[in-house]
Amino acid sequence: MCNSYNGFFCSRNLLTFKSKLIKQVQVPFKKFTDYLLLEKHYSEHTVKAYLNDLETFSVFAKEHYGYDDIKEVNYGVIRSWIVSLVDSGIANRSVNRKVSSLKTYYKFLLKTKQIEATPLAQHKALKTSKKIQVPFSETEIESVLELLDKETGFEGLRNKLMVELFYATGMRRAELVGLKLTDISIAQKTIKVLGKRNKERVIPMLAPVMKTLQRYLEERSQLPEIKDASYVFLSAKGVKIYETLVYRVINNYFSKASAKLKKSPHILRHSFATHLLNEGADINAVKELLGHASLASTQVYTHNSIAQLKQVYKDAHPRNSK
Repeated sequence: MCNSYNGFFCSRNLLTFKSKLIKQVQVPFKKFTDYLLLEKHYSEHTVKAYLNDLETFSVFAKEHYGYDDIKEVNYGVIRSWIVSLVDSGIANRSVNRKVSSLKTYYKFLLKTKQIEATPLAQHKALKTSKKIQVPFSETEIESVLELLDKETGFEGLRNKLMVELFYATGMRRAELVGLKLTDISIAQKTIKVLGKRNKERVIPMLAPVMKTLQRYLEERSQLPEIKDASYVFLSAKGVKIYETLVYRVINNYFSKASAKLKKSPHILRHSFATHLLNEGADINAVKELLGHASLASTQVYTHNSIAQLKQVYKDAHPRNSK
């Protein structure tokens, strides 16, 4: 049941979004869609990506091999599809993601006893090069915050809060877009984040961020019309913001302060983790803040801390001065 917060009331819930998506899906993937949304609790964005991959493969199997139902294909057909994807210039990482959608679908068919064996049982993922994401420096982030300090009005405060929240909490873009007023506790100075697979985590809020949040909420309350009242981040028209807008805001401001090739919300999340680790934060604590299921996911951020680690080692080891 939705709760009120500071006079704003919830206007829709997750089940409404899910039911709308389920109704849009045609057979043969409707039951699979139900499974992803209602049992696995995947996001609407993720489910749409899975369905797109399945439909793309279905077209390929039909046009090249005459299959009307991809439940009946063998690995040879899938391998041929993979080759066609690679030949078209799609990166191995993207191909692996598409094949992962097929894997999930065939596992579902196995689970529901619609097939006896998955054609991807012996498949090995294509080799990919490890991407080293370069975080923003503390100087670059400070420069952006200084730019945002000069912004005025509703959108200026909203954009400032966006950057501060990304850097202070390490939340994902989709998590920020889905943030609701009921997720924020002014009294406890915490924010509740709904992550992947509907896993919740509570993150402490820094005092400067709380101050920006309260200023933003005051401006927000002055909007002529508020349609999506339960969400924290709105457009000037009073509707919930979307992920592309968030990307544009981050890219725009950081383009003024950084020459790095990639300037996205994910790089801010990356910077959050890297800077914490550089300052000596416990990796398990960072894992919990990021909402990672395993420590392996968090360890990708530690490569940026090697220089810091070398300096600590050099300064602290008793034999260094000998």
